[in-house]
Amino acid sequence: MSVLNRFLRYVQIDTQSDPHSETFPSTAKQRDLSNLLVVELQEMGIADAHLDEHGYVYATIAGNSNKPNVPVICFCSHVDTSPDVTGANVKPIVHQHWDGTDIVLPDDPTQILRKNELHDLENQIGNDIVTASGTTLLGADNKAGVAEIMTAAWYLMQHPEIKHGDIKILFTPDEEVGRGTEQVNLAKLGADYGYTVDGEAVGTLEDETFSADGARITITGVSTHPGYAFGKLENALKIAGDILASLPKDSLSPETTQDKEGFIHPVHFEGIQEQAIIEFIIRDFTEEGLKEKEDMLQGIVNEVLQHYPGSSAQLVVKEQYRNMKKILDQHPQVIENAIKAMKRSGLETTARSIRGGTDGSRLSFMGLPCPNIFAGEHAFHSRLEWVSVQDMEKAVEVIVNLCKVWEEEA
Repeated sequence: MSVLNRFLRYVQIDTQSDPHSETFPSTAKQRDLSNLLVVELQEMGIADAHLDEHGYVYATIAGNSNKPNVPVICFCSHVDTSPDVTGANVKPIVHQHWDGTDIVLPDDPTQILRKNELHDLENQIGNDIVTASGTTLLGADNKAGVAEIMTAAWYLMQHPEIKHGDIKILFTPDEEVGRGTEQVNLAKLGADYGYTVDGEAVGTLEDETFSADGARITITGVSTHPGYAFGKLENALKIAGDILASLPKDSLSPETTQDKEGFIHPVHFEGIQEQAIIEFIIRDFTEEGLKEKEDMLQGIVNEVLQHYPGSSAQLVVKEQYRNMKKILDQHPQVIENAIKAMKRSGLETTARSIRGGTDGSRLSFMGLPCPNIFAGEHAFHSRLEWVSVQDMEKAVEVIVNLCKVWEEEA
């Protein structure tokens, strides 16, 4: 089965995760795809492929090298799609031999892919572009990576003449809600190094991510009957509004930052007169930068509360993930071998920093150095999401060449 056919099959399975769920995985429907992947892996002849109780898929392509010390390499992608846009009833469309004209998505003609507006699209003229129909996301993030790993696994199983060490496959749930590695069993996985296949443009290699924290402000106001509230009522909703209004307007937000600039971003707000809650994500490429932003947020809270003497607010910060470059710099061969594999595939490597995170961020700090290689996904978390078939095919080639390079360098 080609990487395209696998991809088209996978994106039609709704695997959207839920940030407010207390279960793991956060949605049971993620298992629908994971169970299918296990069946397909077993049909390839990978006997140990299985889905564990937490929703992780583990599988091993047994090594066939005569060398005794070939490192065990893992390839990892996540099965869930973003909560930002629905992933139900995805209708993928293949725009063959795209000629560069605008792509109008038929189920919502206001959704239009234009090459001068979407990064890398102008480089895809003549290629086959896959989109959704306009009312859903596509799911290329990260089902492109899943399809590429599965296709590479099939290729290796069909070509035993290719020498490689043990290859581990890991498919995770709940990456999009920051819980993708929460229950992973690295001892069972047994890999020395890994690669997440969850990146954007062909040839990109990402060895640096944001460091990330979540913050939650719980505001307790003074509640009383509104008819008798003069001089007494301190409305928690209004206090929360003052805090949000006090955030910087022209800096420190996703819409005003780029490159290595971090931000403070409110993502959820709920409350009643007596109590309100604001949730934030805080991002920076250094831990010092995170601390500065958290101190700034606390300062804003303190200043606002000066106008509400009877009220209180508690800011709680929770670590989410850290910049994986700190770990990867200690293992230069992981990056070096990826560059060699891309060169062997006819690609010039483009090193990038991720203004976000991947499962590889946490895996690296858990003991599995794990940069991110391209999957070809673009405009993720939106109804304009797209992927090139040729880019997916090239990602499969890079995965296979990575297996070869690690065996040769051992």
